[in-house]
Amino acid sequence: MAEDLFATAQALNATVPDDLAERLGAARAAIPGRLVLTTGFGLEGQLLTHGIARAGLEIELVTLDTGRLFPETYELWAETERRYGLRIRAVHPDAAALARLTDRHGPMGFRASVAAREACCGVRKVAPLAMALDGVAGWVTGLRRSQSAARRATRFAEADMERGLVKLAPLFDWTAEAVASHIRSLDIPYNPLFDRGFVSIGCQPCTRPVRVGESERAGRWWWEEGARECGLHLPPPYAPAA
Repeated sequence: MAEDLFATAQALNATVPDDLAERLGAARAAIPGRLVLTTGFGLEGQLLTHGIARAGLEIELVTLDTGRLFPETYELWAETERRYGLRIRAVHPDAAALARLTDRHGPMGFRASVAAREACCGVRKVAPLAMALDGVAGWVTGLRRSQSAARRATRFAEADMERGLVKLAPLFDWTAEAVASHIRSLDIPYNPLFDRGFVSIGCQPCTRPVRVGESERAGRWWWEEGARECGLHLPPPYAPAA
């Protein structure tokens, strides 16, 4: 199993097409079994959804509905389904786990400490992701190298041994400017919050606009110092560089 994941990831990294549609098609052809795109309806997720829908690729679309998304995000979700004539499946937090979390920390207790915030992300995002990826052979993400220092080593394909799948980042070498340009030129629906400075959009209580000179993810959990990750994309020991 491990050898198969490594071999698939290395083969995909050996000849990465320039065209996004070709990258998605190559991933679909190389990985047997289910492929899933998890989208938070950011610019990257919208561009990938467009590419998947227009090419008619057999890649499932899933979102993690934390219950605390912006109203604009829910509107975009509905608009995206209408535009492409598809359904984006929602995975929700476990109700009992969410009740225990709220009983322990209160409705806004995630700002009290990093541990409290990670607990919230764990219930609302990490556990639902595990459900979304159950039985999946390939996971398509919107990761890019330029999003943050923690993501600079991102490659097109990685062997994710913890989850037993190939993790894909078809936009790994794209800039934010290139993504935004394609969104506009292709008339892809996007979140209006982006035009108000919200570069990386997550849960409403945890996201603010990015100020001039800040990194793309500076608006996420802005009261914290450090990498600002929720636990979905922590770097496990993947395959060695090809």
